[in-house]
Amino acid sequence: MTQPIKSEQSPNAAKVVELLRLEASAIEAAAERLDAAQVEAAIEMIRCCDGKVIVMGVGKSGVIAQKIAQTMTSTGTIAVFVHPSDAMHGSLGVVTTGDVVIALSNSGETDELVTLLPAIRKRGVGVISILGNLDSTLARQSDVVLDASVDKEACPLNLAPTTSTTVALSIGDAIAMTLMESKGLTQEDFASNHPAGRLGKRLTLRVRDLMHPSPNVSPDAGWLDVVKSISDAAVGAVNVIDSEERLIGIVTDGDLRRTIQRTPTENLGELRAIQMMTKGPTTVGPDSLAYEALRLMEDRPSQISVLPVVVEDGRCVGLLRLHDIVKAGL
Repeated sequence: MTQPIKSEQSPNAAKVVELLRLEASAIEAAAERLDAAQVEAAIEMIRCCDGKVIVMGVGKSGVIAQKIAQTMTSTGTIAVFVHPSDAMHGSLGVVTTGDVVIALSNSGETDELVTLLPAIRKRGVGVISILGNLDSTLARQSDVVLDASVDKEACPLNLAPTTSTTVALSIGDAIAMTLMESKGLTQEDFASNHPAGRLGKRLTLRVRDLMHPSPNVSPDAGWLDVVKSISDAAVGAVNVIDSEERLIGIVTDGDLRRTIQRTPTENLGELRAIQMMTKGPTTVGPDSLAYEALRLMEDRPSQISVLPVVVEDGRCVGLLRLHDIVKAGL
């Protein structure tokens, strides 16, 4: 178990903890200080806008603005980051009537933003500002102002944007998550925007996407036929099916070895699949999530490495390997 940092043991680590607490307390103070009416206005302005959210900032605030835009987009609110300098030289074309602009500035006097505001206003775009200075040009020219002021930066010189950017980011995240909840975004919706991530795969990847065509043998297939079928399919097992293709058992590499080992040599010629198979094996449906299949294979006293894939009427349509699930990144 990780041990808590003790200040008398590690001055540097203790300083890190002190600064973390400074930033945490700044976020808490911002939560207490935010004007409820302004927050409500910001949420409604974004939720009801017919266009997209344009997030702007310069320097460190620009980095935070990019993160807020990405978080909003991934959680159901279309947002893009536009650098104010680029906007002054043509990128303003991305801002159209019906959009909402979120401007980030600790001072509220960032030249690029202040210079850009008249051009934004001409397009009939609402402006929400996340600011550290409520008595500023940007504050006076905004429709909604969210207070992101801090008493002190984490920087020992009180110069480098640290605590202030943390608070601005936290406010942006809180807005994005509130919008996400108000829009009723589900896990599936979220996953559809993250198809390459592990979470996205766990919520979207189906058994049918990973399974192999079902390698089948009949119950009376001899052991050499079983060996050949396992070798040909190269998935470590074969499904044993009846005349209507319904699953009755499975023969894995392990089943094959164990059965041959305990069978006298003179009786091998009489050995059949039905004598080698595991009856009534654990199965999965083709439309089940691959992650659910993974849990089915692992969350048991004895792990299994293959699952027969069976449709509702009992017909066997495939075989799923643990190896393929792991390879898919689940």
